[in-house]
Amino acid sequence: MRAVRFHEFGDPHVLTVEDAPAPHAGPGEIRIRVQAASVNPIDWKIRAGYMSEIMPTTFPATTGADATGVVDEIGEGVTGVESGDRVFGLGQGTTAEHAVLTAWAPVPSTWTVEQAAAAGLVSATAIAALNALGDLTGRTLLIEGAAGGVGSAAVQIATARGATVIGTASEANHDFLRELGATPVTYGEGLAERVTAVAPAGVDAALDTAGSGSLADIVAVVGDASHVVTVADFGAAALGVAIIAGNTNAAVTLADASRLGETGAYTPRVQAGYPLEKATDAHAHVQGGHTRGKVLITL
Repeated sequence: MRAVRFHEFGDPHVLTVEDAPAPHAGPGEIRIRVQAASVNPIDWKIRAGYMSEIMPTTFPATTGADATGVVDEIGEGVTGVESGDRVFGLGQGTTAEHAVLTAWAPVPSTWTVEQAAAAGLVSATAIAALNALGDLTGRTLLIEGAAGGVGSAAVQIATARGATVIGTASEANHDFLRELGATPVTYGEGLAERVTAVAPAGVDAALDTAGSGSLADIVAVVGDASHVVTVADFGAAALGVAIIAGNTNAAVTLADASRLGETGAYTPRVQAGYPLEKATDAHAHVQGGHTRGKVLITL
């Protein structure tokens, strides 16, 4: 099968499209014929070697952590899914013609292939983080990095749960946040003043998706570190802030995302798609930052 692989750490140009052995589903897993995979920040950080101490890499390595496609192999003990079903979910080495998923959910009838590919890791991460914040009904939630993949998912899902959402983004993305249902503010110095201007009664909770070093300011805005979570700042523990992993209870969170998609409450946002042969460009796009929604690789 064709796969996007790298044989050493480095910039996006270390990626190559080459033949690789097809994987097979083990117990509790399924294999899909991949239609599209997304590029997540964790993908380029692994490729660049930034995660090597905590996530050892064996070369050659296939990139990708989520995908959508059609089930073509079912592992021992798996129930509730059949060959030919369209699913989206999480795995490893998913940017390839075939990929094994360890957690998955049915693709809602309301989503395109591209939207399904954009939903995997970001929806699982967003829902896990929002679950950690508890009941959001009638509460005001601040989302740092609201225009990105996790942020744009979290805005929609939090709004569906009854929260009033304030989202940070560059001014160029403010209309996008309004479309999602958030009140936009610009990130950076002076954030507390800008948030107070749009939420004079205060903010009840916050989700940091950016990991840009703003966490101390966010805690100050909320006033209680226990009401703040992050998915991107690995120094959060020093501030008493919980770090949420995207694979936490993923089968449940992906099922939640699928149900929200079916009702129209959550529609994954896609900024750009690249063919498999342009995987280098897709990684460079995401690594450059300021992504609006998700960047995909299509097969």
